[in-house]
Amino acid sequence: MHHTDIGSAYDSLAERWLDDRFSRTDGVRQHKHALSFLDDRHGGWALNVGCGSNTRFNSLMRERGLQIEGIDISERMVALAKAADPDVLVHHADICKWQLRRTYRFIAAWDSIWHVRLEEQRPLMLHLMGALEARGVLVFSAGGLDSPSEHVDSTMGPPVYYSTLGIPGLLDTIKDTGCICRHLEFDQYPQKHLYVVAQRSA
Repeated sequence: MHHTDIGSAYDSLAERWLDDRFSRTDGVRQHKHALSFLDDRHGGWALNVGCGSNTRFNSLMRERGLQIEGIDISERMVALAKAADPDVLVHHADICKWQLRRTYRFIAAWDSIWHVRLEEQRPLMLHLMGALEARGVLVFSAGGLDSPSEHVDSTMGPPVYYSTLGIPGLLDTIKDTGCICRHLEFDQYPQKHLYVVAQRSA
């Protein structure tokens, strides 16, 4: 599958993540934990990669004084996100091709970058972690497998592509950026849903 296919798939599914239809707690504990690694300074920018149409993480980031920027490959998701929270700067773009315009104190990629093709995952993660400010934090979810893997799943209806570098590959990528893994957890065990917090060195 190509990125355009992912965008089309999520265009057709976008409404299921609206604030009044989707869980208000999914991923919230994990984002609070990730944000706790930030220093006490108020302000700066946050980037939500694959922001979707749901706004449940926005208040958490604003509590830290962060200005929020979002990006999503689904045009429909972007339209719904802008309508739900007009104060967020949202871009309709492919994160693998999008030019980052600033550095960020906080980057979130929740249930999103696993749709990036396997061969593009490491370059993307290097790109994102390279955009972190000193002591900036990245939180992301991934497939918690022991080795690289990719597959297509039609559980939600349209076929959707997933891939993972595997735990060793993820940790190697974090190390290679000069970042440090602060937390790694199977948060839905026995499901293979993994979440990771990485922080750029001072």
